[in-house]
Amino acid sequence: MNKIEHIGIAVKNIESSNLLFAKLFGKAHYKTEAVISEGVKTSFFKVGPNKIELLEATNPESPIAKFIEKKGEGIHHIAFDVEDIEKEVKRLVNEGFVVLNEIPKKGADNKLVVFLHPKTTNGVLIELCQEII
Repeated sequence: MNKIEHIGIAVKNIESSNLLFAKLFGKAHYKTEAVISEGVKTSFFKVGPNKIELLEATNPESPIAKFIEKKGEGIHHIAFDVEDIEKEVKRLVNEGFVVLNEIPKKGADNKLVVFLHPKTTNGVLIELCQEII
């Protein structure tokens, strides 16, 4: 793993959350994107070398809707940048981690993504991200 790619925050309303985080960071979000396969609308902020991703559910069956229903708004996941996502998945499975999707799928911000089950990472949902070339 190279670095933290972004921190994902589940929100109920992306428009009002964009305003809130713009005030907090002193700048507007730079990108919004829908990820239809995940039932989510995203918004990205750049804060120094770091990125924050806001996630709003677009349907009641999406993972974000279920997360907010169970835990409320807040930190949803930490994403790490990797050079070779398939190699990293194999390594982590061999180390005993449970992968939620062994085949990388298209995520937001031009990334291939894989998630690790929080039950094997001390309750933290981990996302692996690789830039799509």
